[in-house]
Amino acid sequence: MNPRILFAIAGRVLVQLRRDRRTLALLLVLPCVLITLLWWMFKDTPVFDAVGPALLAMFPFIVMFLVTSVTTLRERSSGTLERLLAMPMGKLDFLLGYGVAFGVVAAVQSALAVALSVGFLGLDVQGPVWLLTVVAVVDAVLGSALGLFVSAFAQTEFQAVQFMPALVIPQILLCGLFIPRDQLPATLEAVSNVLPLSYAVDAMQTLTSTTATADVWQDLAVVAGFALAGLALGAATLRRRTP
Repeated sequence: MNPRILFAIAGRVLVQLRRDRRTLALLLVLPCVLITLLWWMFKDTPVFDAVGPALLAMFPFIVMFLVTSVTTLRERSSGTLERLLAMPMGKLDFLLGYGVAFGVVAAVQSALAVALSVGFLGLDVQGPVWLLTVVAVVDAVLGSALGLFVSAFAQTEFQAVQFMPALVIPQILLCGLFIPRDQLPATLEAVSNVLPLSYAVDAMQTLTSTTATADVWQDLAVVAGFALAGLALGAATLRRRTP
């Protein structure tokens, strides 16, 4: 791994994103709009405080998964990835460069979503707000890592989006948003225990209900481990171009 090449790739991706206003709006504005919409729907009820933490975990994860998988596939299908890998650069340099770039975007995205939810929409948080932001950032990076991974198995952008029902929606259903995970049937609870989004939601819910942070750090370590595993699998399966 070459840090100079890694950060050069990250800078290139950030420049591309800055020029693509629609994608930038999708990354930064859409999560805030969706959270505001749900707050408006459940205004003057306790529902937003109940589901708000899960939403702060889910929306960055979903958006980063979609954008990263489609963007990486576009790089490969256009031949850009093949030209980049013809240079003295490894697959890990490419993926970590993308990970750093989308990590920066994830940090901005998560900071905006948390600031909006806590500062303007009145989401009640007992734990440190900065740690809430860290969990949101790591969860968004997880979405990017999984997006990089699944892009290796798609041949078109539509196929990349099709991975969402397989990898994202089951995690949304079993993460504890609709029913506490300990109230799920035993088999589904066991499945939820190996899904990374469950731990991100647990961390968010812990921060909004108590000032204790020990469990949050444990959940955060699990999510970060899944993100690193996603990047490693992405490096192992990345192809230079779409057949």
